[in-house]
Amino acid sequence: MPTSTSTTTPVETQRPAPIRARGRRVLRILSAIAVLVAITVASIAFALQVTPERSVHAFGQTVSVGTAPPTWHLRGPGQAILFGQTIPTQVDFVGPVRPQLTLTDISLNEQVAGLFSPGPHASVADTLGSALVSGWRWYFATEILFVALAAIVLLGAVAGWRRYHGKKTVMVIAGGVLFVEAVNLGLIGVTAFTAPGILRDVRSLDSVVGQTQMAPVAVAPGPPLTGVQAIVLGDSTAAGLGGPPHAGATANDTACERSSFAFADVLSRVNEWNVDNLACSGATIPDGIIGPQSEGGRTMRPQLAVAKRAPNAQAVIVSVGANDLQWNTLIRLCAAADSCDNRAITAYFQRRLSTFTSDYLGLLSQLGALPGNPTIVINQYYAPFASSQDCLASLGLSADKVDTLLQDLQALNDVLANGAATFGYQTVQPDFTGHELCTDQSYVQGPTDPAPLHPNARGQLVIALADERALLGAP
Repeated sequence: MPTSTSTTTPVETQRPAPIRARGRRVLRILSAIAVLVAITVASIAFALQVTPERSVHAFGQTVSVGTAPPTWHLRGPGQAILFGQTIPTQVDFVGPVRPQLTLTDISLNEQVAGLFSPGPHASVADTLGSALVSGWRWYFATEILFVALAAIVLLGAVAGWRRYHGKKTVMVIAGGVLFVEAVNLGLIGVTAFTAPGILRDVRSLDSVVGQTQMAPVAVAPGPPLTGVQAIVLGDSTAAGLGGPPHAGATANDTACERSSFAFADVLSRVNEWNVDNLACSGATIPDGIIGPQSEGGRTMRPQLAVAKRAPNAQAVIVSVGANDLQWNTLIRLCAAADSCDNRAITAYFQRRLSTFTSDYLGLLSQLGALPGNPTIVINQYYAPFASSQDCLASLGLSADKVDTLLQDLQALNDVLANGAATFGYQTVQPDFTGHELCTDQSYVQGPTDPAPLHPNARGQLVIALADERALLGAP
């Protein structure tokens, strides 16, 4: 007999329609919230990126006011951009988005010089604080407009994609803009409304940019050096380390290891100038240029203090920075490490560079107070080696390590050049290209010479020629 089979179809359990509709509504609401949050984030990020900094002027200074990148912390320092370097301000602000102050130009005079250290300059300081407050408020108002503009564009795009028309489109855009601006004000509003009070209380530039306060350098005791036409301030590069001593070397010449092939001596011989070389091996800005220096068993007066005894000097050449960064230590660390761009060495270099940048600001401000308003020339550093050369591999410096060191040297030179430009001083970059260490006719002393990596007689001549072109206005 034929067998009959029967198939039993299970009864599907259907969701009630109201539950399904509620689920779809919740999903639409969540989607709308996600889109609105995305638009909010994008609008604020766009505004912070494109809102132009506001340049303010006070007593010969130009400072651009903007915002630093947002942070998760609700209180902390803002940012100062000084000669291309980012430095935390010494004053704290409230909120995740804080002011960024970029020092762009200084025309130094007595009133401006007073802003580099606290003192009885109330009207000047009040003007500085008021200018910063004005710049910050302008920036904040402009940022609000850019946020609204970005939100309108994005919300309009969403409305068009959803094919909204007329009143609904207007409501979506208006409501969305209000939401975005409410979030924007919540994030940066605290800073926006509290920063003016903090900026208004700024009494000196050192409290803005984190500069280490330096007292004005007094004139060194002694008779005026009326016959001096040019002065050299600096470190071992300017002292001519490694060369033969002067025929009539003084005790200070010997202690500072000044030599007869230093570029100061070359300028003196070639141009028949009376050049006073005050440079000293081991000098830094705090210990040697602005402050006293102990070297060779003697205590030298600050180079800047001695320079102030030369009222008729027409030029001052400055070579400084390598010792401030402890360049020799950095090279030794690099040679001993597997890599020169590891975190420890990079942090060490950045810390030293930040400290030097602040000290350099103090030096530049005090150079402007020299008598007779001489021409100021800031020497950048030459590149002593090239990554294409492998003669230092036996000393632990591979081509990759040399590349890193050259990048660090360029960072120092950028600070030197940017600082000089900010104050309107000249800057010089001696070119040793093709004559680095290990090349034929090198301009640099080698590992077995008296002062490795320092310029030899040819290198000092190249530096002297570069300075001479700057002083004589040659291209």
